[in-house]
Parts: sequence; structure tokens; C-alpha cells
Amino acid sequence: MKVVFSARLKSNIKAKLITTYPELQFHFLKDIDEAINDLLDADILVTYGEDLTTEIINQVKNLKWIMVISAGLDQMPFEAIQKKGILVTNARGIHKIPMAEYTMTMILQIARKTKQLIYNEQECIWDRTIPMTEIYGSTLGVLGAGAIGTQIAKYAKAFNMKTIGLNQSGQTVENFDEIVTLSNLDKLLRESDYIVSVLPSTPKTNGMLNKSMFAQMKKTAVFINIGRGQTVVEQDLIAALEEGKIAHAVIDVFAKEPLPKGHRLWAMEKVTITPHLSGISMQYQPRAIEIFEKNLTTFLDGGKDFVNMIDLTKGY
Repeated sequence: MKVVFSARLKSNIKAKLITTYPELQFHFLKDIDEAINDLLDADILVTYGEDLTTEIINQVKNLKWIMVISAGLDQMPFEAIQKKGILVTNARGIHKIPMAEYTMTMILQIARKTKQLIYNEQECIWDRTIPMTEIYGSTLGVLGAGAIGTQIAKYAKAFNMKTIGLNQSGQTVENFDEIVTLSNLDKLLRESDYIVSVLPSTPKTNGMLNKSMFAQMKKTAVFINIGRGQTVVEQDLIAALEEGKIAHAVIDVFAKEPLPKGHRLWAMEKVTITPHLSGISMQYQPRAIEIFEKNLTTFLDGGKDFVNMIDLTKGY
């Protein structure tokens, strides 16, 4: 059985896979261009999910399973994959710890005025009048009460924050005091001091965070986007900040990346920008490959109980 990697792996992980599964043929390539010839007759593809096209899928002959070692799937050619009956799984959940840590870091940074303090330190300014606030007792709203959102809520509870989450079903989720659906999302928007979006990019969510949504938030609210840039109407967010509809925005993801030099957001005092790194961690590949190995065992045994199996009709 032939397993092709179009995602670069650490040497120690490659060596472990070769030793653990001597019966398999592993082909470790640096990208899809280098992998394409081997992929044509491969049984399994391991990818980051951003390199596949309909044209490539139409060319493969034996491909039975695609393991995406990331959580994002918005660039996958699902229609072509579905026509060929190829199984798709991903590494959903591996980002939850670093993204939750990032979120709490940003919340604390804003509450404790870290940017201003660093500036004052650099300028040798001793100013004890900077207003300090606590996050104790404040309300955190999470748009997307999945694995990442649940981890964020878990950390928030350690700071005695109230937590409200959004999901489709309205069913109770661990670490959330309340769960809302789209039908009563206004409750989350009106009550939250910090609103974190972990929403994926789908036809339903793209452009969801618009003028109407920002108008329902507190004027003191902080909006944090670590999901996908496409879910936010950028001009509406800028307008909300400029008009004082919300207090601050922390943005890690953008519709166009890298964010161009000279873009309006760079110069806005009420904005904190980071370059799509909230999920980055030294533990990324080991966690992703752990999920791959669990599914590989199931695949080799002819089972059907795969971790993070994707519904190809929904794209997640």
C-alpha cells in the first residue's frame, strides 16, 4: 500500500512511521508538485489541504483516503472528491491548546493595557494612571463551541468568566454556562465583553459577521477573530471600530493574506494584528500524526470508525 505525503514532516516523525509500519510504502515529498507522479497511483494522501485541485483529483487512480493534517478545509475540491468516493479526515482539535492560550493572552493584554505599557517602557515613561481592568466576572462569547471553543471556555472559567457559546444544535457543551443558536445569537452579542470567532469558512458563515452583528455588541466589547477572515465583512468591522460601536479588535486571520502593507487596519489604534499564528505550536505535527495513526489502524483493519471523518456534502 502506497502512502504519499505532500506535507513536509519532521525527520523523527518520518523515521517513526517507517519503523512502525514496515509493510507500507511511504513517499515523503516537499509539496504537491513533487508528489504528483507518486500520487497518481497512491492509496493514501497526507496533505495540509491547500494544495489539491479538481484536476489533480480527476487524475488519481487508486486514492481511497485523504488525511488533512490541519483543521481548515475551505480549499478542498469536495465535489471532485465526492464523485470518486474518497474518504477525507482531518486533524480537527489539534489547534485547541495553542489557540486557547493565544485567546487568553490577547484578552489579558487588552485588559491590562500591555501595548501601552511596552511603549511606555521603551520611552522611559513612568505612568501609574493607565486604567487597569480585570477579566474576573466578565462575559466571554464564543462563536463556535467546538473543540477549540470549548478549550477557550475552559481557560476562561479559570479566570471566573461567564461563558456563552454558539452552536447549531443548542445542546449543552462542557465549560459553557449557556449555549445559543443562530435564532438567539443576539443574546451572546449583547451580553459578551469579549467575543471570539472560531467560525470556519463555509457558504453559511462567510460574511456572517457584518454591520448588523457589530451593532448588537457592547460599545466596550472586544472582538477576536481566530477562525477565518472570510467570515467577517472587513469594511463593516472597520466602520464599527471607527464609529465606536465596539472598543477593540484582535485579528489573526484575514480574507487576503498576508495583510497588504498600507492596509487601513495596520494604522488603527483600536486593532491588534497578528500574522495567522494563533494555532502554531511545536506540538502541531506530533498531534496531527497521532490522529493519522489512529485512522491508519482503522483503515488497515477495514474499519469505519474514523476520527474526524468529514461530511463531503457539508465540507466539515
